[in-house]
Amino acid sequence: MSKPGAYVADVTEGITDPARLPQAAVQNRSRSRRQAPCPRCGKRCYRDSEGERTLHDLGSLRSNRPVDLQVSYSKHRCEACKIYFNNDMSGLAPPGAHYTQRVIQVAVRVVLEDGLPYREACWHMWRDHRVFIPFATIQNWVEAAGEKRKTTSGARPFALGASRLLRIHRR
Repeated sequence: MSKPGAYVADVTEGITDPARLPQAAVQNRSRSRRQAPCPRCGKRCYRDSEGERTLHDLGSLRSNRPVDLQVSYSKHRCEACKIYFNNDMSGLAPPGAHYTQRVIQVAVRVVLEDGLPYREACWHMWRDHRVFIPFATIQNWVEAAGEKRKTTSGARPFALGASRLLRIHRR
């Protein structure tokens, strides 16, 4: 048994064959509901079908394995608006993402607060959290986090207006 503060080599270090990496522990989650409110009109709509989505979450160092969330969610149809929509999962993961909000927050924090380069942040996320993220994905998350800051001047982005922006002149 290792002492606190003692260096313990990573058991996955030096593995070049992805088949030899530890398999992910799968946890089932459900975001399925019989009814959900329509995002347009607010009317309660019944479930039309169900879908599944796999998300990568922060892994467990105790079991030394990554964690995948198998999320089942409901798909609904609004009869009034004639639209299909999925049950809201934005608290768990952004739309279309493969990683949970927790993974994104930790990866961005590692780069911004700890000042690690993207490639080292990728290795840090695998070594300490058992989740593999390509460094370019981390770079995209960090750049998107910087773009969401509000302007300090408070100016509107299109203060010219559409007519002056497109150089359309009135007579």
